[in-house]
Formats: sequence, C-alpha cells, structure tokens
Amino acid sequence: MRPELIQDRRRGGVLSDLLDPHTYRAALYILLALPMGAFTAGLITGGVVGGLLTLAFLVGAAFLLGSLWLVGGLGDVQRALAGVLGVTFAPPPLPPPHRGTLAWLRGTLADPMTYRTLLFHVVQLPLAVICWAVLAVLLTLTLLGLLSPLWPLYPQTFPVVWGEQTLLPSPLAVVGLVALGLGGLLISAGVLNLMGRMWTRLAVALLSRDPGYEAARREVVALRRAAGRVALGDDLEATLADLTEQARAASTALSVALTAPDGTLRALSGPQGPGLSGPLDRPPSQGEADVRLVQGGGALATLPVTLSASAGALEGGTLRALYPAGVRPGADELAFLLSIADHAGTAQHAAQLIERAGARAGEQERARLARELHDSVAQALYGISLGAKTARATLDRDPERTRASLDYTIRLADGGVSEMKALLFSLRPDALEEGGLVAALSQHAHALEARHGLTVHAGLDHEPSLTPDAQAAAYRVAQEALHNVVKHARAQNVWLAVSQDGPAVTVSIRDDGRGFDPTAAGRGTLGQRSMRERAAGAGGTLEVRSAAGEGTAVTLRLPAAQPILSRPAEVGA
Repeated sequence: MRPELIQDRRRGGVLSDLLDPHTYRAALYILLALPMGAFTAGLITGGVVGGLLTLAFLVGAAFLLGSLWLVGGLGDVQRALAGVLGVTFAPPPLPPPHRGTLAWLRGTLADPMTYRTLLFHVVQLPLAVICWAVLAVLLTLTLLGLLSPLWPLYPQTFPVVWGEQTLLPSPLAVVGLVALGLGGLLISAGVLNLMGRMWTRLAVALLSRDPGYEAARREVVALRRAAGRVALGDDLEATLADLTEQARAASTALSVALTAPDGTLRALSGPQGPGLSGPLDRPPSQGEADVRLVQGGGALATLPVTLSASAGALEGGTLRALYPAGVRPGADELAFLLSIADHAGTAQHAAQLIERAGARAGEQERARLARELHDSVAQALYGISLGAKTARATLDRDPERTRASLDYTIRLADGGVSEMKALLFSLRPDALEEGGLVAALSQHAHALEARHGLTVHAGLDHEPSLTPDAQAAAYRVAQEALHNVVKHARAQNVWLAVSQDGPAVTVSIRDDGRGFDPTAAGRGTLGQRSMRERAAGAGGTLEVRSAAGEGTAVTLRLPAAQPILSRPAEVGA
C-alpha cells in the first residue's frame, strides 16, 4: 500500500486562521505552558539539586528517587494538558510488577519513555518563553496599531516627542497604522496556529508511550476481534459498528466511520467531524489510502471498502479516519485500517450471501408448496367442483346419482381440509415447543392420516416428564420411524403410544406392514443409526424388532426428568 501525498483541503481565505478554533486552543495551551514549564522545571531541578546536596544523608537518595518518579508523574499531567490541543494518547499498558525499590529503579531507568518525557520537561520552559516573547511583541504592535485612532484625540495621554516637537499623525497615517494593526492580528493568529501544530508534534513525538510495540499489540487484538465478529455474521449493522470501534481503539484516530458508496454514514465511532460523511470528489484507489488535511489542521484518511467480484459490485463504500491537528497516520497504521476496511467488505459480502441464500430457500419452499397444493388441494377442489356440477345436472331426473355425487363431494372436501391441515403443520411444526411431545405427535399422526391414508391408533393420553433434549429426541425418533412406515412398510395401520412407568418413558411405533430382516445388510442401517444416535444422546436406548410379513416395532426408552424438589422452609423457634 502506498499512502498518497497529503493535500490541503482547507478553505477560508485570509481569515481562516483567525476563525479556526484550533488557534484559540493553541493560545490557551501556550498560556498554560509557561507556568507549567516553570513549575515542572523548578520541582524536578529542586529535587535533583536537593538530593545531590544531601546525598551523604539518607534523605538525599529519597529526593533523587522522588525526582525520578516526578518525571513520569508530571508526564501524565503533560499528556492531559496536551488534550487542550486535541491530542489523545493511547491508554498506558499494564505496568510490570516491581518487587522492591531497586527493581522499580532498574525498570524506570531502562524505559526509553523516561528519557523522552524528561526531554519534553527540559525543552518546555525555554520554548514556552520564546513563544510568549514572540506573541508579546506581535500583540503589542497589533494593539498599538489598533489604538492609533486615539493618538490624535488624546495627545497628552499618548505623547510622542521628537526632539522638542510633539508628533501628531495625519488621518492617512492613522488609517495605515490601523491597517498594520489588523495585519498584525492576522499574523498573530497564523503564528498561534503554527505554534499549536509545533507543540502538538512535540507532544506526540516525546509523550507517546512506546508507539511501536503497543500499537502493534493493539492492532493484532483488534484484527482478531474483528475477524471473530465478521465470522458471526449475525447482524451487519452491529458488525460494522464493532469494526469502527475496534479501528478507533487500536489507532491514533479521533473518529472512524464506515460509509456507503454514496457517502451515507453507516457506522461511526467517536465524535462527528469534517469529511466523515458525504460524497467524495475523488474516491480512493483500490488498496490505497487518500490522506488529506481538513479544516482545523487535522487529517482525514479515506480507504476503500472492497467487495469480491462475486458480490456483483466492487465498491462497498469507504472507511474514513479523522485525526486531530498535528497527528498524521503512518504507513503501518494505514495498513491496519485497510485490513479493517477489508473485514467490512467481507461482512457486507457475507450479508449479501446470507440474503441470497434466504431468498433462494424461500423460492424453493414456495415451489415445494406449489407442487403440494397442485397435487393435493387443487385436485381436491377440482373434484369438488366436478361433483357439484354433476349433482346439479342430475338433481331433477336422478336423485340417487345426485346423492352419490354429493357424498363424493363431501369426502373430497373432508380430504382437502385434512390435506390443508397437513400443509399448515409442515409450514409451522412448532407444536413440540408450544404443546409438548403428545401434541406434536398428535398433529403428526393427523398429517399421516390425511396425506397417506394410514389409520393411526394413537395412545397419547398423558404428557411424559422429559427434559427438552429428550423430548426433541423422542419426537425426531418417532418422526423417522413413521417416515419409514410410509416409505417402506406398505402398512394400513400404525400404532403410536407414549407412556411413563416411574423413572422411564417409553415411545413405541408399530405397523402391520411387510416388515424386513433386521440382520440383512443394507436394510435401514442409516435410518436406524440416526435413531440410535439420537436415543443415546438423550441417555436412552432404541430397540427395533421386525420380521418379513409381520410388520415392524420400534421402541424407544428414555429416562424421565427428575423433579426439582424445593427445600422446606426452616421454621424458627
């Protein structure tokens, strides 16, 4: 990946620095930097000098250790102060456990962060003095120029003497001085903005905690979480929101957003800022990052979200990261953000595939229902119509034939109603959860009678005490056994019973079909294996008995659910 050159997108003309909020944040920081620098320098210098002068005593070592601790402690204060400039720092890593003062001393002296923070403390005071001096000169000249109209009005208050003469400006000179004052005001705003960027870069360079190792660790953790979130694929919007959160947490960006191809905001982590939404004048190239300056001195990195060719469109929107003034993303961070953008593209493609699969499954289900309706209900309705027409045609001349046609029509109507109930049951087979095992098997038995002409003798009187898993296993085993009856047995009658005897529940399915030889290879082994696995998974056993010409009996035995006994309440004396 090759980051493009940063381009300036600020627009505001001559007054841009004067109207920029970053200018006034910089002024506030510089105003606080001088007393903070003097306080820090005095505290650390006093501690070191006092420690050296009293080194012969035990208190001297304590002074020196305290000064070393102040370097890190005041560094945290400096990081908080840099927040005035809009600079945010990554949270500190967990400190290593130090056992004893010597271990802490060795760890602190070996940490490069100690020396970078100390260098910031050293340069802060003289640099703040220079900034104050430059701004004092500029603001003094600006103030004199802006107050020049008062000079000719109050010459005694503003006396300007040259030799023995008191000088008074002409009106043209007053206009020139006011123009110089306004120019000085604009120059002061520009210098303040420039100083703010200088302090921002200095704080980022010297006060950032181990930008290499910690940044790499955060990026690895973020990519691992992002991959896990994409693999879930449960909710696209929640996945995109989580990706933006991971990207912001592991980078130095102030805000991260994911947008649609038209610039519509889809997910945002962090405060809203310029450029995070809306159309782009030039979208970034595939696999590259477009980094530009925005209003306020910050930077906006825009990266493409690319979909695979099978998605039908290569554009999946953009990932946009907004950085505070003075902070610029490096090549490694842009590569990390591009990986997050790729994860976002994968999530969108997966959502498209799931939607297509759902639509395809819906089409297949509708096609199956159309076939079922055509083969059953439509034929029944055609027969009803034909029988009704025949009855009407023979009503006056052949009453017996009319009665027979009406009986035929009534039987067809009853069959159509049963067939429709069977289709509705296949569309909504949730009776197991709503009514229990007995209700589900009863509905399944009615469906068998309606669709296949079987006579089902159901002994389903009482709901057995089963756990949800055992209940589901019993239903699936009975369903598989009844399916085998329809498919292989050529039976006329089926006996279905559920009973409970103490700690055991028995489900039996028996038919009067042609039966089979259970010992013969290749006869029902797959279905039996599936039923036995379900029975074993629920802690039960399955027995299959059959013989040629004698039908088949399948018996499932499951352990009953143990009742939950409530503890008796204790009665106090």
